[in-house]
Amino acid sequence: MTLSGDSLPKLFVVDTNVILHDANCVQNFKEHDVVIPIVVLEELDRFKKGNEDVNFQARAFLRRVDELTGDAFSSDGVSLGAGRGSIRVVLGGEWHPELRQACLEDCPDHRILNVALWLKQELATRPVVLVTKDTNLRMKAKSFGLTAQDYSTDKVESFEKLYTGKRLVEDISHEQLAPFANNGGHVQATSLPQIANPIANENFILRSGSRSVLATYSAKEKAFIRIDRVTASGVLPRNAEQSFALRALLDDNLKLVTLTGQAGSGKTLLALSAALECRARYRQTLLARPAVPLSNRDLGFLPGDVGAKLDPYMQPLYDNLAVINPQRGNGQDIAQSNQESLNSKQLEVTPLAYIRGRSLHRVFLIVDEAQNLTPHEIKTIITRAGEGTKMVFTGDIQQIDHPYLDSLSNGLSYLINRMVGQPIYGHVSLEKGERSPLAELASTLL
Repeated sequence: MTLSGDSLPKLFVVDTNVILHDANCVQNFKEHDVVIPIVVLEELDRFKKGNEDVNFQARAFLRRVDELTGDAFSSDGVSLGAGRGSIRVVLGGEWHPELRQACLEDCPDHRILNVALWLKQELATRPVVLVTKDTNLRMKAKSFGLTAQDYSTDKVESFEKLYTGKRLVEDISHEQLAPFANNGGHVQATSLPQIANPIANENFILRSGSRSVLATYSAKEKAFIRIDRVTASGVLPRNAEQSFALRALLDDNLKLVTLTGQAGSGKTLLALSAALECRARYRQTLLARPAVPLSNRDLGFLPGDVGAKLDPYMQPLYDNLAVINPQRGNGQDIAQSNQESLNSKQLEVTPLAYIRGRSLHRVFLIVDEAQNLTPHEIKTIITRAGEGTKMVFTGDIQQIDHPYLDSLSNGLSYLINRMVGQPIYGHVSLEKGERSPLAELASTLL
């Protein structure tokens, strides 16, 4: 968050969306000072009531600042703790001449910008930085000569360095591949010195000429284990990545699995087919999706009762069940089979807003479109896991619908980056679309 070479502590002006993203954000500016424009407190007041994550973040921030400030703010602000700077609220004032000339609208963004501009003018010797997750506000700030940054504390370093969960190793000899046909497909890691620093549950395509073996690394056994092609509820993997994903989904030792990939790569289909395949081991299968609808038509704006409001969000479940049921060859009418599963509550769709506060025991939870969740929301969901629960997060980190998240700051990328190497965690990045040649063509060219 800091800029190297600056001798004086910076003054960070924090936007409302940063606080709603991370209520503890003011503790992450090290020795630098934090300014909260009064309009930010006004905006937070509108978010105090409700059960969404932003409502909890708003309440948590206001409580913490109230505890820090005691009876009153001093003119120099209040210390954020040992080794940290101070925090103060700035009331604002008349419009800065440059802002008044360029921006005619009176809105919260412009009032925050106004505070930053006056601070920069009054404290000419001190760096003033506007911190916001709003790309447009950052561009406006830069046009006025202000330094503007995204809140990057929980951002992944780079997309290229994000863990994919798989590796292709081509310099393998026939003699090294041969042992995979015996001993249950277990080969000690020392037998494959070409593979440096394998990670727990990392997957490998081991290739020797025209021959290849799919394997995963067991950190406990310090061995590579062959992955055989298996089916789940009649669904057969179509490529190596799908085989890796299905193995992780069916492995009871992996309590947390993440799947990423473009539209049509089979993320939700594989997760749901695996849940149905091993549903005897779980009390219930839950499918949840973050509600980030187009045109801001949220659940409360849709007509009908709760069931009717949920129907648009349940449709991906129905679509995938329509693929799975014929594969199972049970001859049942698809609609009837769907309804029986839903009526029995063994298969249930639930809004993520209702996950908070629950304790999920022996549940197979699938969270679809997880790239639209914040890191804090991801943490909130995973901490609901009780004994015997497995959680699967799927999403396309290149397709973000949330206005203040991107491929590096979304909760799914954050989760993958933090969980790498954990013995109960598995991840696979699916690269090839398998929905149809048309869908693959559109993903590639459009």
